[in-house]
Amino acid sequence: MELKTALFDFDGVIMDTEHLYTEFWSMLGEEYLGLEDFGHTIKGQTLIQIFEKYFEGMDAQKAEIVPRLNEFERTMPFEYIPGALEFMKKLKKAGVPIAIVTSSNDAKMEKVYKVHPELLELADAILTSEHFSKSKPDPECFLNAMERLGGRPETTVVFEDSLHGIAAGRASGAYVVGLATSFPREVIEPLCDMVIEDFCYMATEDFTSLSQRDS
Repeated sequence: MELKTALFDFDGVIMDTEHLYTEFWSMLGEEYLGLEDFGHTIKGQTLIQIFEKYFEGMDAQKAEIVPRLNEFERTMPFEYIPGALEFMKKLKKAGVPIAIVTSSNDAKMEKVYKVHPELLELADAILTSEHFSKSKPDPECFLNAMERLGGRPETTVVFEDSLHGIAAGRASGAYVVGLATSFPREVIEPLCDMVIEDFCYMATEDFTSLSQRDS
């Protein structure tokens, strides 16, 4: 397919942070809910949706978690997935509209911009949890981003790493490139049109026509 619009999830796609969130939420899941591997369970969901689904009636616990999450994100190292920055710059130079579509909230992203202000120049739109009402795997966030950029599903590529995110990308009608950063390649490969380990290949090779192949 011809790539005319590019939509990027953030954690685990642009930034190598997803494993940190997995560890953090798995720790909270065991501490507050007695659940193992909670970090994988909630991937792709907003904080509001996590609270509504898993912490109903637990107001005291939610009041404890919010400052812990804020402190965790304040000290989090925001490091790019290899090749991600170069690939986004390449798309920008080629005139391909770019949107970042993340379940993170505006407060978290403001912390990111302080470390990486270049994202505000590279992305034509940034949609956070405040911009959509339904979480992945619902495709609302990606469809909203396409509308914002004037894109169409048949020429849009979604870059995702989580199972919910990949499902949302597929439901939107876009071509889905899965990043094997949060789940093994063998888990996400049947769910995607293409799987890559990082963006190093995409940053150096022709990207205008994507096909069913590995990096």
